[in-house]
Amino acid sequence: MTIPTAGFGIATSGTTPPLTPVGSTANTLQATGFIPEIWSAKLVEKFYASTVLAAISNTDYEGEIQNMGDRVKIRTKPTITIRDYLADGLLGLDRPSGGSVELYIGIGKYFSLILDDVMEVQSDLNILSMWSDDAAQQLKITVDRDVLGGIVGGAHAKNKGATAGIISGNLNLGIKGTPVTVNAAPTAGQVSILDMILRLGQVLDEQNIPEQGRWVVMSAALGRYIKQSELRQAYLSGDAVSMLRNGRLGQVDRFTIYISNLLPSNSTDSTNFASGEQPIFAGHAHSLTFASQISKVETLRSELTFGQILRGLQVYGYQIVDNTALAEAKVVLA
Repeated sequence: MTIPTAGFGIATSGTTPPLTPVGSTANTLQATGFIPEIWSAKLVEKFYASTVLAAISNTDYEGEIQNMGDRVKIRTKPTITIRDYLADGLLGLDRPSGGSVELYIGIGKYFSLILDDVMEVQSDLNILSMWSDDAAQQLKITVDRDVLGGIVGGAHAKNKGATAGIISGNLNLGIKGTPVTVNAAPTAGQVSILDMILRLGQVLDEQNIPEQGRWVVMSAALGRYIKQSELRQAYLSGDAVSMLRNGRLGQVDRFTIYISNLLPSNSTDSTNFASGEQPIFAGHAHSLTFASQISKVETLRSELTFGQILRGLQVYGYQIVDNTALAEAKVVLA
């Protein structure tokens, strides 16, 4: 997957019927028995996939995007050349020039719902409030999945692959077709999850990436390997409490470990992943920037029926600002 750099797609008249449900013109609530029965006020609790975007990216340029257009040119620092000094020798002069990357706001996600007046009157629930809460969570999940899929392959060339390490060049982080096999009890040709985290740490060390603010995102299955290891002891994780808990796993080798069920796989990205392969992303908050230009929810009366429309829009963009601060491994579980 690649980070979008082009404009929004243009819908045709055939794809944008006015104020009608997608795929059907009928309201399905009555068909499910919602009217006129009173349903229990205690809804089945819904659980959502954990999102990690806020923890692994920065929003340094969001203000500029919101105030001025849809593109921001981000200048990168030049690398200064250091020369040997010789007595009585002439001094060479350099004119440093840094490059730039462009943060483009070109992705939009929306939801649009309608609640008929009769449905609202005959329900004992605040349906619009319930729907808006769920829609907000679904937007977060959709954006997280989009960004995690979009940064695949974006790491520096020496921060991925079978010969990673800009200095050592001998750290195997796996490639498509020949991933690294991770096992809780590794045998010949396999590695532990701790070994893989240490490899990712060395890759960033060799790029001189700051230790403060480092993160790792992995699947729940790999997180289980951490919980099964000696790292479950709090004094090894660097946390005040044990890592056997929900949410953030803790810290390992200066990384804050996050679990996500929204990582790409062969089913969502067969170009970059073979069957059974999964990524581990590691990096620093400086590596990835995210900006949202529009994030709004509004209600309005329908023109075609008696009902209230609830709709929301989020327009955003993201960019890998410094690929030396991003690393990627491709692994399979034993």
